[in-house]
Amino acid sequence: MGRVIRSQRKGNPKSVYKTHSMHRVAPAKFRSIDFVERKGYIKGVVREIVHDPGRGAPLAKVQFRDPHRFRMQTEYFLAAEGMYTGQYIYCGIKAKLTVGNVLPVNRIPEGTIICNVEQYPGDNGQFARASGTYALIIGHSDDGSKTRIKMPSGIKRTIKGDSRAMIGIIAGGGRNEKPICKGGKVQHMRKPKRKKNMLCGVAMNPVEHPHGGGN
Repeated sequence: MGRVIRSQRKGNPKSVYKTHSMHRVAPAKFRSIDFVERKGYIKGVVREIVHDPGRGAPLAKVQFRDPHRFRMQTEYFLAAEGMYTGQYIYCGIKAKLTVGNVLPVNRIPEGTIICNVEQYPGDNGQFARASGTYALIIGHSDDGSKTRIKMPSGIKRTIKGDSRAMIGIIAGGGRNEKPICKGGKVQHMRKPKRKKNMLCGVAMNPVEHPHGGGN
């Protein structure tokens, strides 16, 4: 019997391939949808632009006033290109069409560039979340219940009109354009996600992998 191969070791929850999630800042998501967003808008302010280890795009720390209690609500949005510290962010059905604002897709005109698009209303964003990516509004149904969007991959998808999206492009674009001049940089890039020993099976010995050996 040969060795335990890499794909088997990755399935072990205690292995060295487990992702370093203890250093992550916070999950990147929208506010929980409520009456304020469904009927009007709520204003927040960007307090800080932070780096999230293991993620190519930066996060924007946004604070909102709680509409029901005397306290502040802190959310971490995926930062769009052009967002800055001290900027006011508006979320809701009556928000303006400005970079960083969050609106339902049926309130966004055709041809608008959007990012962090919800697949279903209230799921806090599923599409176009990687650095430098965006989606495009193609068209709406007559009653506004469905919206057609173009994904970053180029395919077209129909989603519900109540799904929310952020205006703009995800920040951090061009991250892959800088040349990787040495192998050590690749190891540092992969370290937060614990991607290591990426050697193909055919290059191994027969004892180490089913694909190993041969001339």
